[in-house]
Amino acid sequence: MEIDAPTPARAPDRASGDVAGEPSPVANLDPREAASQGHSRLTRLMARISGYTEQDFLLRVVQPGLVGMIDGTVSTLAPIFAAAVSTSSHTALVVGLSTALGAGVSMGISEALSDTGEQTGRGSAIVRGAITGGATTLGGIFHTLPFVISNVNKALIVAGVVVAIELLVIAWVRHHFLHVSLRSSLLVVTLAGTLVLSIGVAIGSS
Repeated sequence: MEIDAPTPARAPDRASGDVAGEPSPVANLDPREAASQGHSRLTRLMARISGYTEQDFLLRVVQPGLVGMIDGTVSTLAPIFAAAVSTSSHTALVVGLSTALGAGVSMGISEALSDTGEQTGRGSAIVRGAITGGATTLGGIFHTLPFVISNVNKALIVAGVVVAIELLVIAWVRHHFLHVSLRSSLLVVTLAGTLVLSIGVAIGSS
């Protein structure tokens, strides 16, 4: 008489959650929670302070702010440096202030009107518009302030240093919050800033 050998018991698969019928913690993980696991402590802290989840913080605060920082820093370089090279520090200061403020209003309105937030889940259009507009204005203001120095050559040197710091900050924000390689981020923002700056200097020298 043959006796069938007992079938070996299958070891519980903890990865799939097959333990006493328990569901997989990975399978049931909300996409936003999964994304948040890759975020840094600083991101989680800032998100907690602002009252958002990490993913919402990136979509509703970091991304609108980063757009404004990049636009304010890069787009205002050409008119400011063109005015400085062709005329005087005072003219560059006036041009810089008006450009930064105008760009801030324009970018804020553009951000608010381009996405209500209802379909994309990116939150209040007014809040995002204010963040983008404010970041744009700040991005343009910082390298405008050196032109309070009456000596235009000294002002240009100081403004150049400020621009370099601004580009470093932008690269760091992209690296820290968006997990972009710091080296590639530095390369991209530096090329963009150099291109726009060269346009302003070329026009101002003509």
